Amino acid sequence: MSKKKKYYVVWKGKETGIFSSWAICKKMVEGFEGAQYKSFADKNEAEKAFKKSFNDYKGLDTKTKKLSAAEKEKYGSPVLESISVDAACSGNPGIMEYRGVLTHNKKEIFIKGPFKNGTNNIGEFLALVHGIALLKSKKMDNLPIYSDSKIAINWVKQKQCKTNIVFDCSNKDILDLIKRAENWLKNNSYSNPILKWETKAWGEIPADFGRK
Repeated sequence: MSKKKKYYVVWKGKETGIFSSWAICKKMVEGFEGAQYKSFADKNEAEKAFKKSFNDYKGLDTKTKKLSAAEKEKYGSPVLESISVDAACSGNPGIMEYRGVLTHNKKEIFIKGPFKNGTNNIGEFLALVHGIALLKSKKMDNLPIYSDSKIAINWVKQKQCKTNIVFDCSNKDILDLIKRAENWLKNNSYSNPILKWETKAWGEIPADFGRK
């Protein structure tokens, strides 16, 4: 009987991404100090995991784990008077797009893409900056903005998109957007709370593209 196929998420290594064989994953993490990686039995679960951080899965069974009512209660409820942003990427790199919606009714307020040779992390970063800039332009300075990506939230705080993707003529438009977003962060202030959407307690973020 053949072994069931596994997918390997590498959050930190010589290259990051989702790999379909242990041989490739091993090359990415072997000899790399502080490598962060984990195997998943399902591709969709691996894609969800890559959007999050290694700490969300460290020491946990990667099979879907349902939270008890008591555990969910610890997270409380999301602030419905807010906006939510998310990205989708087919491949890594691959076709990427991102959007923002009103959290309470999922009404789309912006969408960008598709762009060639992007990554989900880049899309999450651009979506956050787009959302923050949009709220500032509308003088909605106190409205919270949700993202389910810890990586993107950290990049925004650091005012830098720390991607290691290679840019060329195929994805120059993405590089231009990144530079524009970074410049905006460096030259503007904002007071909107940037909040982490707790997927395991609340389900998929309202801006999710629903392609899992």
